[in-house]
Amino acid sequence: MLFSIRTDIGRKRTFNEDQAACFELDDGTVLAVIADGMGGHRSGDVASAMAVRLMGEHFDGLRDGVPRSADMWAEWLDESVRKVNRLIYEKAQSAPEHDGMGTTLEAAVIQGGDCHIAHVGDSRVYLVRSGEITQITKDHSYVNALLASGEITEAEAEVHPQRNWIMRAVGSEKSITSDFYHFRFHPGDYLLMCTDGLSNKVEPETMRVLISGGGTLDGKVAQLIDLANERGGEDNITAVLLAHPASGAGAL
Repeated sequence: MLFSIRTDIGRKRTFNEDQAACFELDDGTVLAVIADGMGGHRSGDVASAMAVRLMGEHFDGLRDGVPRSADMWAEWLDESVRKVNRLIYEKAQSAPEHDGMGTTLEAAVIQGGDCHIAHVGDSRVYLVRSGEITQITKDHSYVNALLASGEITEAEAEVHPQRNWIMRAVGSEKSITSDFYHFRFHPGDYLLMCTDGLSNKVEPETMRVLISGGGTLDGKVAQLIDLANERGGEDNITAVLLAHPASGAGAL
């Protein structure tokens, strides 16, 4: 599996609360994780770093027994996210400076031709396939709830003053419920995972054009990050781009 990761502080923030990483087992199974911490001075960066590190540690522990079915991966992802949630929640209760911290979390496992995703928050996962882009995840946000109920339009959602309010985050409550997705990951496909610092600034069609164009994975990710900064860069910006080896993506 080919992948590229980049995180940027943006143009307005004084520190970066985003974290991302990819982990790979000996059989080629890959786990990609991205997290956007919340809490600011209350240690959102601590929450996101814990989420990525702990997911990686749990994944590394699979070396002696890697799941082989969709049901097994869903169970593993659910168990892992619940453990991470509990540990971050306990950390948040341990000191006043950590009170209220939490993080979004996207965890994607790619094994052979299958992709399994756990999703909490408003970071996003997109699939680029055959010249089309599809948003896989649905934001756990206040604005998305209003949109789903028909109270506002998509145009209104894009400029809503509370569009950054999230309704579900890892570590903010004692227990957590994740959304799970499973789909085939074909030769030629790309998987984009990003925080809202990117998705709030770069529309899906532009993402598709940049990802489907020529160049390396690193170059594609750099273009996405740079464009988000050019359009304001008010938030931290992070992206993970994964490509099937047969996609013609070339080197990193």
